[in-house]
Amino acid sequence: MREQETSDPPTSPHSPHTPHSTSTVERGSFALARCVCGWSGPARRSRDRARADAASHQAAD
Repeated sequence: MREQETSDPPTSPHSPHTPHSTSTVERGSFALARCVCGWSGPARRSRDRARADAASHQAAD
């Protein structure tokens, strides 16, 4: 199976105070969010839900 990584546009400008940088990764029919800090969201069938997971992770910091 092939992994395809797509970066989502940032919701706010990246600054030194924001160490988290998320992206979504597709594995077959599933999408999941990943962060450079090592966090990984649950696999979702909906890309929008994976993006929402990434956004909530960035907001939780």
